[in-house]
Amino acid sequence: MLAGFFRSRWQGRVPLDRLFWRDMLLAGTVINIASSALALLLLGLKLPLWLVLAVHFLPVPYNIFLALAVWRTAEKVGGAKASLMRLGSALWLIATVVA
Repeated sequence: MLAGFFRSRWQGRVPLDRLFWRDMLLAGTVINIASSALALLLLGLKLPLWLVLAVHFLPVPYNIFLALAVWRTAEKVGGAKASLMRLGSALWLIATVVA
């Protein structure tokens, strides 16, 4: 089932609106916030910095996957809205990696 989740998004079989708004912006952002909060908690507990950083950056591969899936799907859909979603996914990816 998990493989189907990734496959359907990679192959562009998920509607672009759902992929962008729900999967990337909503779920992806919640995952990033949770990861950052846990990393701050671990830092507060004075655990090793490598562990704190690993937890903080754990969602990065998933973020890259989501941004690329949006780009691939937007290319299939075409149009101004799809172009804006490509730009939004790039900005979102930069924000999640930097923050």
